[in-house]
Amino acid sequence: MDNTREDSFDVVVVGGGAAGLAGALTLVRARRSVLVIDSGSPRNAPAAHMHGYLGLDGASPAELLARGRAEVEGYGGRIRPGTVVAADRLSDGDFLVRCGDGSIVRARRLLVATGLVDELPAVPGLGERWGRDVLHCPYCHGWEVGDGPVAVLADGPMAVHQAQLWRHWSERTTLLAHTWPPGEEDRELLAALGIRVVEGEVTGLAVADDRLAGVTLAGGAAVECRALVVAPRFTARSGVLTSLGLPTTDMTRDGHVIGRCVDSDPATGATALRGVWVAGNVTAPLEKVAGAAAQGAQAAAALNADLIEEEARRAVEARRAGAAEPAGEGAAGRTGRG
Repeated sequence: MDNTREDSFDVVVVGGGAAGLAGALTLVRARRSVLVIDSGSPRNAPAAHMHGYLGLDGASPAELLARGRAEVEGYGGRIRPGTVVAADRLSDGDFLVRCGDGSIVRARRLLVATGLVDELPAVPGLGERWGRDVLHCPYCHGWEVGDGPVAVLADGPMAVHQAQLWRHWSERTTLLAHTWPPGEEDRELLAALGIRVVEGEVTGLAVADDRLAGVTLAGGAAVECRALVVAPRFTARSGVLTSLGLPTTDMTRDGHVIGRCVDSDPATGATALRGVWVAGNVTAPLEKVAGAAAQGAQAAAALNADLIEEEARRAVEARRAGAAEPAGEGAAGRTGRG
């Protein structure tokens, strides 16, 4: 792209995951000019398969995105690799979107679906196994783990809740006290459910034939497991929204902060800044792939309705301006964009 030239679109979608592509598909089918800018780093890239997505259960995340990109482009949408670093609100209400390569595009509206980053506990080796056998969501991976031995890493208040959940998929569930030993009431609950509690800080993973075999504790003891459950901190990828003055807020569960996200209207994805919508994990960290896609479609419909209202208002203003002019001085062509 020529870095000195501004391309202009009805909508720029920032982020080409399930939420962004679903939003883009809805918008191009609404005959909007749409550009998707995607950094190519989806949150679920480490996972070989995704589950619970009706009609695509077991498909790889890469397959879903490839099919989604093809559908968007099939209706005339454009998809561009790149990273959006900031956006500016113009005096006329439009936006200038600035990319890391220096390119700039103009948009009447923004749909931001940049997702989040999973910040993992500080245990060596977790990142390499993340999404494979270091997990957090039983609805995504519980069936595959089956009745195998599961260990839950307790480094915060979510651990007991996670242990209860995973116990439904495997009776061989162990809670590793690590840095958050459970209290007496929680220990009674865990004992009633047959969940073993192992004391000691986890210092590393044991891997055999590229599969998780267990964890090692301070002092050298080992605990067998085929899946290690952790509670990551969910941090929204909010750079472009922050540049527009939209802050992140704490997301809490049972009174404890589990991450940060961008607030939006839960029904439409509208943010506090007129002209900016969000969808997916950037605003709903606990949403899975299917839910993120649904949010993208909902936000896109609300966004398109907003554009239609603006275009109707401008048409009325142009008609009134034309009626007020002297005869012979029509206002043809003065309606502007839309």
